[in-house]
Amino acid sequence: MTPAQAVGLAVALSLGAAVSLGVARFSYGLLLPPMRADLGWSYTLAGAMNTANALGYLLGALVTPRLMQRFGPAPLLVWGALLASLFMGLSGFFTAAAPLLAQRLLAGVASAFVFIAGGLLAARLGALQPARGGLLIGLYYGGTGFGIVLSALLVPRVLDATAHLPHGWAWAWWALAAACLGATAALLWPARRLAQLSLPGAAATGTAAQGAWPDVLPPFRWRRLAPALAGYTLFGVGYIGYMTFVIALMREQGASAGAITGFYALLGVAVVASSRIWAGLLDRARGGGALALLNALLALATLVPAFTAHAGALLASGLVFGAVFLSVVASTTALVRHNLPPAQWAQGISAFTILFAAGQIVGPTVVGWIADGPGGLARGLVFSAAALALGAVLAWRQRPLSA
Repeated sequence: MTPAQAVGLAVALSLGAAVSLGVARFSYGLLLPPMRADLGWSYTLAGAMNTANALGYLLGALVTPRLMQRFGPAPLLVWGALLASLFMGLSGFFTAAAPLLAQRLLAGVASAFVFIAGGLLAARLGALQPARGGLLIGLYYGGTGFGIVLSALLVPRVLDATAHLPHGWAWAWWALAAACLGATAALLWPARRLAQLSLPGAAATGTAAQGAWPDVLPPFRWRRLAPALAGYTLFGVGYIGYMTFVIALMREQGASAGAITGFYALLGVAVVASSRIWAGLLDRARGGGALALLNALLALATLVPAFTAHAGALLASGLVFGAVFLSVVASTTALVRHNLPPAQWAQGISAFTILFAAGQIVGPTVVGWIADGPGGLARGLVFSAAALALGAVLAWRQRPLSA
């Protein structure tokens, strides 16, 4: 496989990240303000919608390793993307809180199938091109930015066009679901191509070309990666508060619709660019240094909208946040690839994903609860920044397993 072909596969595979995170999760930040105003939600209930999504993600992460063992990562990637698209579309048919919570939960389950399976396929692709491994993994996770940009451009236009209709926000869910179905169709090519690839030495590790796992996997010892796992859990707690509520805070501060669209689109473009920015760091960092540095940068970016409504400062915050936060996810895949044998990659990626999901369950509801009290959303983002800063400190203690 040539380097150009590997990059092309990584970019195509990144549509899975676009569906599972860029749209299925993060588009809700744009829909939260109109849904909250229309349905009379508190910030606690608004945050609970993303908590339900994170709970579903956790449940999906718990069963994904066995599903990949049974079916392989490539089929799970495609079927997960299809289910996530359908569940998002169903969100447009309800106004009561309970079914909307259920839809967010089910979309989270399907998103976990997509994101973990795609991450494993990206790690395998990186193993075939070791000199570009960090770039290829980063390209996959950076695909989340495509979903964010799509949401930033699509949602405001649909909301404007349906403003005169009852529950006009429902049309935005349907439009996003249609876009995700298109991306799912496009995923068929990289899924089929990557399912045919085998790793160097795959026979020795028991990893078959079609993506099957041996019936008995080598034991994965979580304790050896405890500092990185703890830091990543706090990343989940902290980053999701920003992504859930920053648009609502900007609207409270009086930002125009154009400013919000520009902010969110710029954040998405920065996510796409992040794969190139941090590729060298991900290739070099064998311990928790990359995770620590990126968490610290996110903490600083999260504090900005909590203390100022200046347009330039907010754009800088979105630019830095977008350029960093998905690279935190990529850093854990790189950490797994550097420190574990290929037969344990699925277990390692799933372990990080499970704790990441657990952190995301806590973050939105806690920030929403804080936002309903004195200090509002600004104080909630301070909590998010504190969680990210503590995560940086813990991750810094992670040493390479070979050291």
